[in-house]
Amino acid sequence: MEKSVNAIMPGLCARVVVAEGDQVSKGQEVAVINCMKTEIQVNSEYDGVVTKVISKEWDEMQVGDPMVMLEVEE
Repeated sequence: MEKSVNAIMPGLCARVVVAEGDQVSKGQEVAVINCMKTEIQVNSEYDGVVTKVISKEWDEMQVGDPMVMLEVEE
């Protein structure tokens, strides 16, 4: 099943720290959002494998925007 890791606050995508094919664990940092000169970690809510990186550096993000897609097992 595919799940997305979403932006938790509005701002700019400072960086994505995972790549397609990477294994991620629940709670692992997958991206960073820059909001008002503060960097906020975006952590995975799931264990899984990155299938697609949607966000790129300097993309404008809104709350709930998908940043990374994961293949997770149920």
